[in-house]
Amino acid sequence: MFKLLKTVLKTGNVTTKYPFAPMEVNEDFRGKPELDADQCLSCGACTRACPANALIMETDTKAGTRRWELSTARCIYCGRCEEVCPTKAIKLTQNFELAVTNKADLYDEAVFSLVNCRQCDRPFVASKLLEYVMDTLAHSGVTGEQLIERRKQIETCPECRRSNNMLDSENVSHLRYLEEQK
Repeated sequence: MFKLLKTVLKTGNVTTKYPFAPMEVNEDFRGKPELDADQCLSCGACTRACPANALIMETDTKAGTRRWELSTARCIYCGRCEEVCPTKAIKLTQNFELAVTNKADLYDEAVFSLVNCRQCDRPFVASKLLEYVMDTLAHSGVTGEQLIERRKQIETCPECRRSNNMLDSENVSHLRYLEEQK
């Protein structure tokens, strides 16, 4: 009996004092994702990569905004959102204590403003994303008049760009080529 008691006392504590003392987690622990809205471009890469559909991005054209939302209840903490984010705006924290008393507390959101199309005046792209693209073009060496022309193209929605590129039926080049072959 004394031998068993001596062995138990030598072993020490094998359990943690959690929740009465803080729980230490490893550096690479994957906890709750958090978004730094100042860094986010609202490109939607994280929403496309999320296998659990815990991230959504909705565009409200009437208000001219794009809303990003994280559902902590759906998140599987895989880290795909963190991997694909081009600006490292979303990070997995070490926070694992996610119990809430109100269901609304399971959702985090951020709202971004949109830029209107130059032609049809409909909102279509996030202003941060547009500025990121313009800065990338300027950094790659595009300057002056070229940069102004690129801005005009980029500030035009896909529908207006498509209609601008439509050619008159008499000037369609592939028809002319087919007639020359005869």
